[in-house]
Formats: sequence, structure tokens, C-alpha cells
Amino acid sequence: MKQNRTLLTVFLFLMSLGLFAATPIEGLLERIDKGASRKILTETVRSDRDFFEITSRDGKPLVRGNNYVSIASGINWYLKYSVGVHLTWNSMHATLPATLPLVQGVERHTTDIKHRYYLNYCTLSYSMAFWDWKRWEQELDWMALHGINLCLDIVGTDVVWRNVLLKLGYSKDEANQFIAGPGFQAWWLMNNLEGWGGPNSDNWYKQRERLQKQIMKRMKELGINVCLPGYSGMVPHDAKQRLGLDVADPGKWNDYKRPAFLLPTDKRFAEIAAIYYKEMQKLYGKADYYSMDPFHEGGNPRGVDLGKAGEAIMVAMKAANPKAVWVAQAWGACPYPAMIKHLKNGDMLVLDLYSETRPQWGDPESTWLRKDGFNGHDWAFCMLLNFGGNVGLYGKLQHVVDEYYKARQSKFASTLKGVGLTMEGIENNPIMYELVSELPWRNNKFGWQEWLNSYVEARYGNINNTKVHDAWMLLARSVYGASDKVLEQGCHESVLCARPALDVYQVSSWSEMEEFYNPDDVIRAARLMVEASHEVKANANFRYDLIDITRQAIAEQARYVYAEIVAAYKAKDRKMFDYTTKHFLDILLQQDRMLSSMPDFMVGGWIRSARNLGTNAQESDHYEWNARVQITTWGNRNAAEKGGLREYAHKEWNGVLADFYYPRWKAYFEALAATFDGKPMKNIDFYAMDEEWTLKHNAYPYEAQGDAVEFAQKAFEEVFKK
Repeated sequence: MKQNRTLLTVFLFLMSLGLFAATPIEGLLERIDKGASRKILTETVRSDRDFFEITSRDGKPLVRGNNYVSIASGINWYLKYSVGVHLTWNSMHATLPATLPLVQGVERHTTDIKHRYYLNYCTLSYSMAFWDWKRWEQELDWMALHGINLCLDIVGTDVVWRNVLLKLGYSKDEANQFIAGPGFQAWWLMNNLEGWGGPNSDNWYKQRERLQKQIMKRMKELGINVCLPGYSGMVPHDAKQRLGLDVADPGKWNDYKRPAFLLPTDKRFAEIAAIYYKEMQKLYGKADYYSMDPFHEGGNPRGVDLGKAGEAIMVAMKAANPKAVWVAQAWGACPYPAMIKHLKNGDMLVLDLYSETRPQWGDPESTWLRKDGFNGHDWAFCMLLNFGGNVGLYGKLQHVVDEYYKARQSKFASTLKGVGLTMEGIENNPIMYELVSELPWRNNKFGWQEWLNSYVEARYGNINNTKVHDAWMLLARSVYGASDKVLEQGCHESVLCARPALDVYQVSSWSEMEEFYNPDDVIRAARLMVEASHEVKANANFRYDLIDITRQAIAEQARYVYAEIVAAYKAKDRKMFDYTTKHFLDILLQQDRMLSSMPDFMVGGWIRSARNLGTNAQESDHYEWNARVQITTWGNRNAAEKGGLREYAHKEWNGVLADFYYPRWKAYFEALAATFDGKPMKNIDFYAMDEEWTLKHNAYPYEAQGDAVEFAQKAFEEVFKK
């Protein structure tokens, strides 16, 4: 009896800590706020269609749904629109009121969108490369709350590939020459490169296997389907010489040599695919969805019978799991129509990766029009939005809504089975991801203004401040108001992060930036947010947005000052040149100081998460190198310069601004200044400067260095006082 009482005491104690829960939903609620599972009732109701209902019972809110993801979606909806609590990347915890408000009657939302898909291969490297279980657990909660029921997961695939290569006769060292390092595995698995960022230690593989098993266990508990990388013919570039395989050479990707492509007619294609799936299943079990993208982003298919290739890939996947679905990313010419058009409908899900800008589902107005859509295959309307994990405000509020409902009313609507978030980097522009995650649950078209008002109130806890609403209206009509004609890849990039020159516009090679909004509107919005910060009680979301919007305004001002520098230099006005270059450098350092008040905008957190994965100093140094390289040079000298990869994943972060971008601009301005005295313009090797930073191991702070509200107020005052 005494033992039973002890066990009961332990059980109740674990319940109070949220370490044990009767259902995954109760565990999720406890992670949001201790005791939340006793404040919100939940109930599972059988239904052939995904739905959630919000009502009340016994004086408490009640959320019903047909599965855990539906219930989590309902909880998120209730917290946003009834409680004024917005759970987002920068703030996944809340202090809920002791007594929660009740919904009158029953609020019901249903969806016929079967798949709510999450992640791009790039996301798993640009944002998630160095995550531990604690950070993954938080993201899995975010997924469930936002209705995600199908998620790409590449963690631990390197373990599978190492096992496959060992079985094929490669040594451990040779396998490591093929497998990419922690910061670059996305592009290796998309058949773009080999080995860059490696080699990996034995500890890395052990850690990845353990983490992947934790991730998949939680996904299964919550009811999120996992999409694992499948086998699509990738083999090491020397597979012909080593194994006698019949392969095609897909060429180069931004100056990196691609892996070889095993021809579907080779007698060993099925054998090697079977080895791959067997090793995958031994480690992680079977999946019902496998992602495969042969010839991704310009891979040359010359010499390949595309129809036979598609058939061989499908047959191999079905041999591993007859129920499995091939998930393919529509990007550029891929998937080639010849590869997929003869495959059975229902066996594929095509992600229209860039639906908000260059849709391929059949929109006749698209610059990437496919007249036949995806040849009758199921497809998902996806928003890409972010490239390279770059920091910057950007979005197409109304256009995304319009384009989605246009697709729903088109002749391709019958095969529209999914909505997806396929960004290259997360933890930015939460407004846009919040909008798209709600689309499946909103059956009728709606306008952005009404939705925006609700979003602002939910995000800041019903503050009802006119200045805040006015600020967001300015943003919605400017930087978040990009039209269908705007084709730029991601945010309007900060000139502070650009490689110095007299003709700087965009930062990364493929940005396609254009002037689609008035920068003064962003500055006015920041001014309103700063003024409101004197009046409102700032919650975590307000502090984040205050810093982010002020950061964008300061970047806009820096571009104005940069134009003055160029004009002064061309006019040979030394006095104005000295004044404006000093002003520009002061702005850069002021930006760096302000961003030190928010961990989300500090390179210290990125580097710390990388170093923390190491089990010894050598490993930590290697992971840090991966982290530093990815956000600066990206590749070696050839890939960075000739391939155009430098600055692709640049970050306007505290630490990087002061230690990486500031020295470049200062050196360049000094070289320009010397020409006023008749000296020749110095040829600066910027890559050498950049590479020097990637090899350092100096520590950066990763916790806030001051109050965000105070830092934003001071930064705005300093930058805009002149």
C-alpha cells in the first residue's frame, strides 16, 4: 500500500511538471503553460473529414477534433482569437489566465485539404542544421498547432547513406568524402554536391540517429506523417569506376560537381535502391511518403530515359512500401513531365514550391506556366517566400490569398490536395506563415484588412493601440503588399550586408530585387511602433516585431545614405564623402547594437547551437566552421565567387554586422578615400577577408544584452535624428 502511495505521488509530481501526460495534446498544452491541460478540455471525435470545434463544457473551453493535429489546430485558433495569445517561433510559451474566456455556441472549421505540408530541404540546413531535441520538440509543437500533418525530415539520412556505401564496398573515409557536413546536407540530398562541409565524426552519426528516432517518435504520437528522402538514383561521382555502374553525369551545381545518376536501365538500380530502403527501415521504419528530386535545380538529364527513370524510382519505392507516395518539389523544369506523366495518379504529391510567385499548377498568368499542370497528379499549393534564411520583411498578403482561391476554383482544383510552407529558412515574417497555415481552415475567400486586424490583436494580446494598427497597415501596403508582378526572391535585402562596391543593389546573386514599395512607409511604420512602445505593455511578440521593423527601417535608411556616398564620390566631394561614409558605418554599428537586445537576431545563438553539438573541441570547431561558412562565403572560393553562392544565406545579425560586414565596408571606404589623394584604387580580396572570419572561434553573446524596447527607441532616435 505504501509503495502504491509513493507511485501515485511520483505520478502526480510528474504530471505537475508536464513530464507525463495522458495524451500528446495534454503534453503539448503543458509545454505551452504548466497547468494548461487542466484549463482546456479536449475531445477526439471520429470523422472522415479533418475538423475542429471550439465550444465549452463545465465552465471550461472545449476543443474537439478528429485527430490530434486537428485538435492542436483548434487550440491554436482558440488561443489566438479568443485569448489573444499568439504562439510563434519567437514565443512558444504563454501564461494563460486562471479563468479562460468561453466561446458562445460552437465555432467549427473543416477542411478538405488532405495534406498540410512543411519544410523545404533547404530549411533543414539553413535553419535547423544544429538543432538539439529541445529545439525540435518546440518545432513539432509549432507544427501541430499550425495544422501540419506531413513534414519533410532529412535528419539522420546521412547514417543511412553511410551504411549503404559500406555495403557497396566503400570505406568509412570514402563514405565521408561523399556525405556533406552538418551545414550543407540539404544540397547533398538534392543531388547538388558531394562532401562539402565534411567529413563527419562517428559521434555525429550516432547523434543524428538518436535525434531522428526522437523526432519520429513524437511525430507518430502527434499524428504528423513523416516524409523521408527516398532513393532516386544518386550515387558517388566515381561509382562507374568503383562499382562498374552505368551512370550519367548531371554536370555541376554552382561550380560543385554533382553526384552521378545511376541509369534506370542499369541492372543494379533495383538492388541499390533496395539496400537503401532496407537500411532506412532498419533505422527508422517505413514511411508512407518519400521525397525525391532527381536533376534538381539544373541537373543535366542528357542521356537519361526520363520515363524509365520515373518508373524505376516509383517501382523501387513501392517495393519498399506499396502504400508509399512519391513527393516531388516543382522547381524550374523539375519534375520533368516526361518523368511523371505515365505514372499512376495517386502515387505522387507534387509540391508547387513557389505558388505565390511562379506557380506551375496551371495558372495561365504565371511565368513558369505548365499548361497541363502536373499531368493529373495530386499537388500542393505552397509558399516559398524566404530564400537563404535571409533576414528582412517581405510578403504578398492579398496575392497569396487571391492565388490560393484562384487555384481552388480552377480546372486543376480536383487534384489540389495540399497546402505547404516550403520556405528556405524559418523564424522570420511570422505573419505570412500564419496566414498560409490558416488557408485550409477558411473555406471562403477573405480580405487581408480584416484578417490583419485580427492578427495584430492576437499577436500582441488585444492591446488595441491605434499606432500599432496604423504601423501594420503601412507595412501591409508596402513591404507586405508585393503584387503578383513582383518576382524577387525573398526579402528586400539590406545594403549593410552587401559586398562593397559603387553599384551595390542586391546582396545575393539571384535576389531579383525591385522597387515595389516606398521605403519611407517602412520608416514611418517603425516610428509608430517605437512611439507605441512608450505606451503599451510589450509582450514577447511585440518586442520581436519592434526590433524587426526598426531593423528594416534602419536598413532602408542605410540605403539612402549609401546613395549619398556614391553621389559624393562621383562628384569628387571629399567633405561630403567623409561625412556620409562615417554616417553609414555609424548606422551599421547602431544596427548591430540594437540587434544585441534580441537573441533571435544574434549570431551567438547560431554558433552556440553548432558548438554545443560537439563532444570535443575538434568537433565543436568543425561545426562552428560549418555555421560560419554557410551564412557568409557558403562555399569554397570557386563556388562562392564563380558559382555565385557568397552571401546567399547572409544574415543581418548582431555580431556578423560588427565583425564581418563592418570591416569590409571600412576597408572599402578607406580605399576609395585614398583615390582622392591620387592613389590608385586598392584591389581588395574580399573572399580572403571573408574566409578569415569563417576560421575564427571567438565567442559571441547569445543572450539579450539589454532591453529590446529601450534599444529600439535609442537606435531609432540615433539613426533618424539627422
